[in-house]
Amino acid sequence: MRDCRPTTLPDDIDIDAIRARYRQERDRRLRSDRAQQFRAAVGELRDYHEHDPYCAPQSRSAVAEDCDVVVLGAGFAGLLAAARLAEVGVRNLRIIDMAADFGGVWYWNRYPGVQCDIESYNYLPLLEELGYVPKDRYAYGPEIFAHCQAIGKKFDLYRHALLSTVVRSVRWRSGIDRWEISTNRGDLLRARFFIMAPGPLNRPRLPGVKGIERFKGHSFHSSRWDYDYTGGDTNGGLHKLRDKRVAIIGTAASAIQAVPKLAADAGELYVFQRTPSYVLERHNAPTDPEWQATLTPGWTMPRHRSLHRGIAEGFAADEEDLICDGWTEVSRNVQAALAKSGLTEPNLSQIAALRELEEHKVAERNRRRIEEIVEDPTTAEALKPWYRLGCKRIGFSDEYLPAFNRPNVHLIDVADAKGIEEITEDGIVANGAFYPVDCIIYASGFEVSGDLKRRLGIEAIDGADGFSLYDNWAQGYRTFHGLTTHGFPNFLYSGYTQVGANASITLGYDDQAIHIAYIVSQVLKRDLRAVEPTLAAQEAWGAAVRERAYHDAEFWQSCTPGYYNAEGEAVLSNPIYGDPFIAPFGTYPKILEDWRREGNLAGMTLT
Repeated sequence: MRDCRPTTLPDDIDIDAIRARYRQERDRRLRSDRAQQFRAAVGELRDYHEHDPYCAPQSRSAVAEDCDVVVLGAGFAGLLAAARLAEVGVRNLRIIDMAADFGGVWYWNRYPGVQCDIESYNYLPLLEELGYVPKDRYAYGPEIFAHCQAIGKKFDLYRHALLSTVVRSVRWRSGIDRWEISTNRGDLLRARFFIMAPGPLNRPRLPGVKGIERFKGHSFHSSRWDYDYTGGDTNGGLHKLRDKRVAIIGTAASAIQAVPKLAADAGELYVFQRTPSYVLERHNAPTDPEWQATLTPGWTMPRHRSLHRGIAEGFAADEEDLICDGWTEVSRNVQAALAKSGLTEPNLSQIAALRELEEHKVAERNRRRIEEIVEDPTTAEALKPWYRLGCKRIGFSDEYLPAFNRPNVHLIDVADAKGIEEITEDGIVANGAFYPVDCIIYASGFEVSGDLKRRLGIEAIDGADGFSLYDNWAQGYRTFHGLTTHGFPNFLYSGYTQVGANASITLGYDDQAIHIAYIVSQVLKRDLRAVEPTLAAQEAWGAAVRERAYHDAEFWQSCTPGYYNAEGEAVLSNPIYGDPFIAPFGTYPKILEDWRREGNLAGMTLT
């Protein structure tokens, strides 16, 4: 693939001055309402979440039936759970999702320019099972959506799907040892097992700005893109915006990809920014056919390991960086710096100091790159991010920064006001100025830092004796292996709870899916009625998680507000990733594999 060497970075930096600037910029953006500042897309704002611009409403009869398994979610987590269930012979199942097709975030996110910022060879799951190699190093949204559909077809999952359907309540009925699931379509399913696989980005959120409801122009969330209004498709060509004044609120991942397409076609584009993102070079390219021809069975796993090592652990002295992009650059440079330092057995403090230095160098290079690209000095200065690289998810684009050189593109930085002041019937008030607009696009992210009920949007999830999952997890996750919880028989969760930390997100989902499928198949094979972890097993796993936890509270509190630190809350870890089991790559799946090999469902109460 690429010649992967340490990168050349500026070394004329003043770390103390940078740290002081980071504190100053953080304080400019802190708000007293923290994670509560955002509006939920409910009530009169529900169309920002519930409206499906890609599929007209479909009528169907309500379903009332008994089944073995109900899977909530048809994104990668749910698809992998269902696929692994199919592999072990579990066919009497249902998959429920609000979308009209499989895909999860890749069904909903169809904004222009949509693309994955993790290498497609790592991100797309089941590549070897499907005999597929992605077209590009960083896949575009339509290819990822098509891959989700291909998984559905490969494992014959479509016939099990209840799509365009929202789960309203989930309750365990002890008298019949089944989960009773009700939906907005009048369905009533009674399932022996309920598998929650909602994904972390399943509900759009809105900024808590006064007057959202009053706006009389057109508006939508970036994950519900209205091509009927804009024209074009994911490639751009938004010709219907040529005489429109468009505002986009937000400058994170979705906006970084959409802004260049909007800039090319909108009459006027106003980009409202509270905190700029790090936007590194993309360097995308079609998959090299010569490299593809060298691939042998098992080719994906070394890449998964390399990505995780590059992001989460750091490379060993002689370890090759197979990913070689902006995600692994710092670890690659630290590896080289350690080799030059002569330290044979560096301690954690020495490694942390080297890592911080390399992060500052990458950050400074990015800020200088902005000065080189963006012509207006005031705009360039406002686009410079001032916080540690790990505080927010970094972005990648070769088109985002040049877009601000277009005369029709205007950056409105609202950091000093800590956000937009007001939305009126025909525009936006920010920094005391009024901006008349015809369309507002909310690129304001998803419900990832609020409470669990708000994130899931399910009225009730009640286990044995009517005990609420929301109450059970109110003070933190309580699980066994991150996948089951005491008091909730035949309940399994795929996602971010107390599972193994894995930079290859979909590989982590697959590790969980294989384990979930094993538990379900064993209960069905043994003709058991119910299974749940013992309280002792759950407490032991929680202790193991806490024992390995790395709680860098000082780091997270120093970060500028964002969903990683619950908008500046004094958190011990970033909320989107729950309470992870931190261990070297491969440790967590090995624990699960060993447990399955024992074959006695140790730590579980069998009914």
